[in-house]
Amino acid sequence: MLADLHFLVVDDFSGMRAVIGNLLKDLGYGKVTEAADGREALARLNHNDAVPPINFIITDLNMPQMDGLELLKTVRATREFRKMPVLIVTAEGKRDNILSVAQAGADGYIVKPFTSATLKEKIEKIVQKRSVPA
Repeated sequence: MLADLHFLVVDDFSGMRAVIGNLLKDLGYGKVTEAADGREALARLNHNDAVPPINFIITDLNMPQMDGLELLKTVRATREFRKMPVLIVTAEGKRDNILSVAQAGADGYIVKPFTSATLKEKIEKIVQKRSVPA
């Protein structure tokens, strides 16, 4: 099942996208696609003809163009994507931010910096809870 997960990693900092992508691959997860902001992420989702298709989003909260919260709200409001798991990754651990993303429907929240063990634990909990389709 790990190889069937296709992550969309969204962050305006290319170095962070690479770090998360490498962590995912090191943890044995399948395919990783990258996007620099929410708008690019939505474009990738709308042209999601990869095999396996993108079925899990990991996004930064603060980005230009369209931030992670806007992306999350758009995903939850779009019939084709509303059940897709979304994990928020950010440098801000403020209670208000956590409440905002939880209320908008995020499946999880990780504060940077984080370890591969933390990332793995969050993903496994989300997959178990959501039964992400392979």
